Amino acid sequence: MKIIIVGATGTLGKHVTAVLEKEHEVIKVGSKSGDLQVDINSPESIEGFYEQVGNFDALVSTTGNGHFGPLTTMKYTDFMKGVNSKLMGQVNLVLTGQHYINPKGSFTLTSGILSEDPIVLGANLSAVNGAVEAFVKAAAIELENGVRINAISPGVVEDSPGYFPFFPGHPPVTMDRVALAYVKSVLGAQTGQVYKVY
Repeated sequence: MKIIIVGATGTLGKHVTAVLEKEHEVIKVGSKSGDLQVDINSPESIEGFYEQVGNFDALVSTTGNGHFGPLTTMKYTDFMKGVNSKLMGQVNLVLTGQHYINPKGSFTLTSGILSEDPIVLGANLSAVNGAVEAFVKAAAIELENGVRINAISPGVVEDSPGYFPFFPGHPPVTMDRVALAYVKSVLGAQTGQVYKVY
């Protein structure tokens, strides 16, 4: 399979890449590194990126930023960081990518535990993660040619100890377990699912 991993050198992406590249052709994509670069905040950049890649079998997105901070000081521009990046960046990877993906291909997006288990300072990411999951469920009933779409919703991961203090009582998730959820989405048969790895 020809698999695109956007965010391939990031905390999640490098583990997903390591598993999938053993048996598949993996195109590593980042904002500044990798085989190709793309700015997910720019629809034009995404279009140009797909023109370079051509047809593919699966796209995995482990990318997207949000705003982490108190609600009492949050502004519109702060909130839009998550909307423009983690939400619309991933949505646009699908909206444009559906015209390049091979029949029976798949998209795998990333949400996160905050969609249903919020924490202090995480209102933006809670909202954005919930929106990503809702988009996946809705897009699954409209994508054509047998194309599938799922989301992975990980808890705080063991490779991000800097976030542990913000997630009191949350057991860190191993990177191996998270990576396997992406493998299930890419190589399995389900669609419209949110695979929770808590």
